[in-house]
Amino acid sequence: MSKTETEKKRPPPVKVLSSQLRTAENCGDSYCVRPGKGRSLLVSLVWMQGTVMEVQLDRDSVLLMDETGTFTVQGVKGIPKGKPCLSPGKYVMVMGVIQAASPEPRVRAVKMADLSELAALHRRTWKLEVEELQQVLA
Repeated sequence: MSKTETEKKRPPPVKVLSSQLRTAENCGDSYCVRPGKGRSLLVSLVWMQGTVMEVQLDRDSVLLMDETGTFTVQGVKGIPKGKPCLSPGKYVMVMGVIQAASPEPRVRAVKMADLSELAALHRRTWKLEVEELQQVLA
């Protein structure tokens, strides 16, 4: 199966916090995220949100921070409409494939969107959105 076929068969993205990825276990093609006691989710494609802390175009990456820690997003130069997201202080959404979980979560971007216009609202509701989706899925 080609890489494109594999990506087309991936399940929809799961909303996660950086702290959850940091403690996730590698389970082959996916990572096992534990949203609560006795519950677990197999995750390969994630939806994360955070504030751009640092842009490293020479490394094709940005460092983001959510309310639980930092994570790196790679492949940002190849994202359509991703350029407006590449400024420190912007609040952005990233959809991507997990490349590493610890010690620092690393995601290869598939999509990025600038959420800065309503950043205060997005920040307030993000953790609740993550918890709600994970309760439904786990």
